[in-house]
Amino acid sequence: MLPWKRVLRPLSALLLAAAASLAPATAAHAQSAPSSGWNNYSCKPSAAHPRPVVLVHGTFGNGTDNWLALAPYLVDRGYCVFSLDYGQLPGVPLFDGLGPIDKSAAQLATFVDKVLAATGTPKADLVGHSQGGMMPRWYLKFLGGASKVNALVGIAPDNHGTTLDGLTQLLPYFPGAQDLLTLATPGLADQIAGSPFVTKLNQGGDTVPGVHYTVIATKYDEVVTPYRTQFLDGPDVHNVLIQDKCALDLSEHVAIGLTDRVTYHEVTNALDPAHATPTTCASVVG
Repeated sequence: MLPWKRVLRPLSALLLAAAASLAPATAAHAQSAPSSGWNNYSCKPSAAHPRPVVLVHGTFGNGTDNWLALAPYLVDRGYCVFSLDYGQLPGVPLFDGLGPIDKSAAQLATFVDKVLAATGTPKADLVGHSQGGMMPRWYLKFLGGASKVNALVGIAPDNHGTTLDGLTQLLPYFPGAQDLLTLATPGLADQIAGSPFVTKLNQGGDTVPGVHYTVIATKYDEVVTPYRTQFLDGPDVHNVLIQDKCALDLSEHVAIGLTDRVTYHEVTNALDPAHATPTTCASVVG
């Protein structure tokens, strides 16, 4: 039998590659970015955009690095925008979203309450990338978030877990590998397709009443696989494959959240459906 380090080496390499792509080496880990106009607690939502937008980063991301493009994009369009850090592990700087996801959802609940109190609004809209598009569903379903959230927009969310292109399907063949992964990074173990967390999250249906759901996916996603498992079923769900809007869009899992302005246009449509405009390849200049 192969040594454990050798068994887990492919999985570790993939996770480290994701970490490198999600966090620029020169980025500083900060809870707020006032110079870009978000996390401004004096911001009051306007009549045109009456709810604050809370951005929820992905695994290995943080509340600054994940949103260096989308947060200013939304601020420039008149939204009050906020972002949080969650899922920290002791002794692991910069890379968040690694702790148990139910505990991360509790951190989100506390943060949303803080934003609502500061803005004087009864509800917020949530926009999340990867784990950040899936984790809020635990908050909505089990922590009372449905009464405080109008819409959840998930960008490449692993709503039904992921096989990481089939790599995680190897874990059952190596006794103890799953336990090692859980102990080291529970937030990663929770996201494996078929995990107890994913199973409980989706029991009884994907959605809860009163919340508008949008999922934006790319067929080139190499992290949340198969990509169609990102989509939700429910009476108030809008599933979007970004290549149906722009066939030339080659964004994969990271780019769709960090840089893709076709996706960003679809996000604004989800936040303000009454004034939605067609999303096309030309939306990159919008």
